[in-house]
Amino acid sequence: MNMAMKIPVIVLTGFLGSGKTTLLIKLLEEVAVRGLKPGVLMNELGKRDIDGERIARSSLGRFPLEKLLDGCICCTKKDEIQAALTSLLHQDPDLLLLELTGVANPEEIVEQLAEPGLLSKMYLHRVFTLIDAEHALEYNSIFASDKQLVRTLRCQLSAADDLIINKTDLVPPPHTRKVTEMVRKYNAEGRIHYAVNANIPVTALFTTIQPIPRSTPLAAVSTGSSHRSTRSPFQVVQPHRHHPPADPTSAEQTYTSFSRINTLSLPIREPLHLPASRLERFIKKWNPSLLRAKGYVRFSPPEKSAYLMQYSGKRFNWEAVDYDGPLYLVLIGYGLPERRIAEEWALLQ
Repeated sequence: MNMAMKIPVIVLTGFLGSGKTTLLIKLLEEVAVRGLKPGVLMNELGKRDIDGERIARSSLGRFPLEKLLDGCICCTKKDEIQAALTSLLHQDPDLLLLELTGVANPEEIVEQLAEPGLLSKMYLHRVFTLIDAEHALEYNSIFASDKQLVRTLRCQLSAADDLIINKTDLVPPPHTRKVTEMVRKYNAEGRIHYAVNANIPVTALFTTIQPIPRSTPLAAVSTGSSHRSTRSPFQVVQPHRHHPPADPTSAEQTYTSFSRINTLSLPIREPLHLPASRLERFIKKWNPSLLRAKGYVRFSPPEKSAYLMQYSGKRFNWEAVDYDGPLYLVLIGYGLPERRIAEEWALLQ
């Protein structure tokens, strides 16, 4: 296939809480301004979909969106990502945006894009890696005993065309310089951006991407016209778990992306009969094992709005949202004591 007819793919990677979904939203805003039709594939570690809900609730219009839940996109079940990408391609996008889970190795996803069935239809346009300026320097020591995870974090840096050192407002300039030195140790050529709230210039990224000629007008696709494919634009691929090596002591080198990272989904009885400050104390209790937490919450007495709660970098962010689905929390951590957390959560509500 002529390169002009192939679909460009943009990959977003970076560790947990680095700002990938925030950047994805900014890219989708630029895509909308340019009148392009995106296809989006999002991967989350937990069984619950939160970042995908953020995208679906946004004012960015409707577009093909596939979700891979409860597992790492770069594990051995390659058929699922290929099925998801094939489904997106069948809906005639102008480009594909792939947001990887925070513990995915982008090198492995790039290898999957080179599969014969996909290589003839798409090409890798750019890889963006986001770095949490406040905590990136701690990761090598925190995860020193997990060689697989350390390797994955380094691969996230080395694979990038663009490295976004995010949250620079939270650290002094000397700290930012140390982060830059660490980044350059693993990637000497990638373009470095310094950002707050993942805000970087994205206009130049799309100068070479043009709409693909199609018989169905884009406007009809995005507004729910009967011309749209009968397949729903929002699909969840059946979840799977990431399987660690059968023998972790084997001398054979493995390339799985994580080992002790685990997730826990906690249901919330609606509404929640405790104040936000008490919920925050419960979440922070699981430090230092806790790496990330997020969820949808509605407090008692019943409030009109639900809240999207996000905990990243030891900071909480609460956002009132128009959401009427089930309420829950998702905790992501490194060796979280899942049973103990679940038991204490049941007693707390």
